[in-house]
This record gives sequence, structure tokens and C-alpha cells, in this order.
Amino acid sequence: MPREAVDYATLADLRYQIRQFLRLREVAARGAGVAPQQYLLLLQVRGLRGRGPVTIGALAERLQITHHGVVQLVNRLARRGMVERHRDERDRRGVVVMLRPAGEALLRRLAIYSLAELEAEGPALVTSLRRLIMKSTRDRRRLRTPRRRRTR
Repeated sequence: MPREAVDYATLADLRYQIRQFLRLREVAARGAGVAPQQYLLLLQVRGLRGRGPVTIGALAERLQITHHGVVQLVNRLARRGMVERHRDERDRRGVVVMLRPAGEALLRRLAIYSLAELEAEGPALVTSLRRLIMKSTRDRRRLRTPRRRRTR
């Protein structure tokens, strides 16, 4: 069975563009006075609003970090007045995290900057992603389509 061709150049370009965008977000977060992970936590708290309780467990899943890592981030942000936590009314063992006005204001500033950055850098990222998807789809079709034998 033939192996799929790998477009390493496009994969590398996509990874570079994603990393560049993320690094700019990290620099912006630090410039605003929060650690990059704290910014991501604020973003997830706001993004999950209205989808159910924003619990420590849900945040751990969304951030792809450990439960106690989220607790540490929440503690630091709570000390700064950016988030608050309450017992989950449905399950008293759980903790629900909510944004406070200071966290909401900081997040809004950073989100507006993120959107402007995406407007500028997004097209190159989308182009690389489309190129990978098209090539991958084309290669898979080629592998699935049986070759016709020539008859003489």
C-alpha cells in the first residue's frame, strides 16, 4: 500500500503561524500584567458563560492542564480581584468560577487586540490550513480509488 505524501513545508508554515499568533498573545498578556495562562483562563471563563457552570474541572479540560493547576491560576486571579469563586449550587462539592469587572475589562482589551491580530495574520493561517486539508483529502481519495488495469 502506498504511503501518503506529507507536505512538511505547509505543516511547518501552519505550525509557525499558529506559534507566532500564540506568542504575540503571550506578550500582550504579559504587557497587560497577567501570565499567558491567566489570560487563557479568563478567556475560557467568559467563553463558557451560558453553557453551564464554569467549574474547575471544565477549565482544566479547556486549558488542558491539571485540576490543581487551575486552582492555582484561579487563586492568583482571585487575589487580584479578576475572578471570584462560589460553591456550585447543584453540587456543593464543586466550585464555579466567574469573572469580576476587573477581569472582564482586562479580557476585553486583550480580546480586541487578538481579533485585530487575527484580522492581519488570519489569512495566511487559513491558506496553510486549506492547503493541508485539500492535499490530505486528495491523497486519501487517491488511496481509496482502485486503479484500473489496462486491458489489451
